[in-house]
Amino acid sequence: MTTTGGRAGTRAGRHAVAGALLAATPFLCAAAGEPVSGDAHAHHAHLRHDAQAQRAGSYTRSVHFYRVPDVTLVDMAGSRVALASALDAGTPVFLNFIFTSCATICPVMSATFGQVQEQLGPEGEQVRMISISIDPEHDTPERLRAYATRHRAGSRWRFLTGEAADIVAVQKAFDAYRGGKMGHEPFTFLRASAGGPWVRLDGLGSATDLVAEYRRLVAR
Repeated sequence: MTTTGGRAGTRAGRHAVAGALLAATPFLCAAAGEPVSGDAHAHHAHLRHDAQAQRAGSYTRSVHFYRVPDVTLVDMAGSRVALASALDAGTPVFLNFIFTSCATICPVMSATFGQVQEQLGPEGEQVRMISISIDPEHDTPERLRAYATRHRAGSRWRFLTGEAADIVAVQKAFDAYRGGKMGHEPFTFLRASAGGPWVRLDGLGSATDLVAEYRRLVAR
């Protein structure tokens, strides 16, 4: 089942948003981990990403059952994580794919997750968020920690990296693999509980959109 969400659900709409983000690449580099000239510039870039995340709202919604591969990844503390167990922990979960040197959609997606944390407030204590890097050669646990700090990730938001083959296997399992990091697209996945269907959002939904999708999902 596929439905349209946000203010537009067409591929053209998604490309328009992506084009606008590409035009802003010099500013986006600050939150993507690229060099900037001072903390003030980095702070300015973070505010820009927050604003772009608030304006996002172009996505399509569909529902799927995915088989999570039996892989072990590594979190930002360097601990090994069995992905299937992490996703089946019995509470609602948000999942996306990012990489820390991304200068286009990833900073906006991460800013959106940060805003979801804020909008959910105490309600978010029962929600887990997982961001999986699709650039494991570059994204070490240390880099993920720095990225998490930059995006004000709370204790319920976990960043994972791992072996390249395992990361590709996970992307393929969620039909999110696009041949490499430079071809990646914005996907967000939500699930209410272990064994249930995944809601897939293709495009850049805003934090308000994601919170609405979450509440719609858990209300069933």
